[in-house]
Amino acid sequence: MNSGTANPIDVTSMSVVRSGRLLATNDPWDPFQLLDPEGSPLEAVRVFFADLQASGRSPATLRSYGMDLLRWFRFLWSIEVPWEWATRIEARDFSRWLQLANKPVRAHWRHPDGPTPTGIAAAHYAPSVRAHSETVLRSFYDFHREAGTGPIVNPFPLDRSRRDGRAHAHHNPMEPTRHERRGLYRPTVPIRIPRAISDEEFNDIFTQLRSHRDRALVAFYVSTGARASELLSATRGDVDPGRHLISVVRKGSGAVQELPASSDAFVWLRLYQAECEELIPRGSRQPLFWTRRRPVRPLTYHAAHRMFERVNVHAGTQATLHALRHTAAYRMAEDPNLPLTDVQFVLGHAQLTTTQLYITPRKEDVIRRVLAHHAAETQRARERTPVIAAPGYREETLDVLFGRGVR
Repeated sequence: MNSGTANPIDVTSMSVVRSGRLLATNDPWDPFQLLDPEGSPLEAVRVFFADLQASGRSPATLRSYGMDLLRWFRFLWSIEVPWEWATRIEARDFSRWLQLANKPVRAHWRHPDGPTPTGIAAAHYAPSVRAHSETVLRSFYDFHREAGTGPIVNPFPLDRSRRDGRAHAHHNPMEPTRHERRGLYRPTVPIRIPRAISDEEFNDIFTQLRSHRDRALVAFYVSTGARASELLSATRGDVDPGRHLISVVRKGSGAVQELPASSDAFVWLRLYQAECEELIPRGSRQPLFWTRRRPVRPLTYHAAHRMFERVNVHAGTQATLHALRHTAAYRMAEDPNLPLTDVQFVLGHAQLTTTQLYITPRKEDVIRRVLAHHAAETQRARERTPVIAAPGYREETLDVLFGRGVR
């Protein structure tokens, strides 16, 4: 057991055993349970999940929090420290371990006893993962500290400069609100520019789609900007081809929102429905998209994600299903006739600053324009300054070398 001194743990050589697991129970009152190495549910996590559920958090949020808690409990089990005895020293060493350790390679679902067949080596935990983990663990210990069931001092404290002050105490109301209450061990998360799919790459992907269902899916994704799970929530009654609208359930708020879609998407959808009319159950409340294998079942996110992975392999691309949403956002943001607030509404962003990311120039566009600038500058310099060959060099040879006079 760790003695609790300030001496750091040798995180470079320690081995965190993958014991315990997060269990999906399919019980709406208790959707997820965190099991210890003996297979018993952890009561501290159960009551924390119940509090999150009472606050309106979705089962997906509980799963996300559970994965962070499982990683933390595995670390504590490896150093033999009970969760209620954890101090800032364990939190500090855990944060260092997340920064230095490699992510474990998950076994593929088709090969549970062997390594993943993708051949992708384990990478370090991303700053966004570490930041989310710090937030989850700080809220977990804040909950138990207020309930009197955990340590009286949170192992994951706030930053020293923000600990005693009121959040946003010096905030100018004319400026956007910043996240001032920052955790002490929270890493800086770099702002990532969303990656969109180029027109050439999108055409390669679309030509590799094998069915009308897949073409309808991709056409709706790239024209509505809906998230993958949101589009799969649509039912047959949510489609209004006359007004070119499709209704989806928003991921965050759970509200039903109508999204405009392209006419091509409705054409592919009608072709899909015509060829599967006898297989798909009728009814306005039935799901809109179904599996192609019999017996047909409602299409899930993982099945749609796997379909897009197969298409990428055949097309020789590396786009993701979520990149279709970024592509739709970029296309809408680049339209001068479409206000950015309209793009915000369609994408379902709570803050306009999130939508403003899509007016950032894309890397490939910047490179293309800068290279064109260099070429133009070179051409103008040649026109301004005549090049005189040094003694011993032939003019026609230099013309071939530097491209002068070559058409």
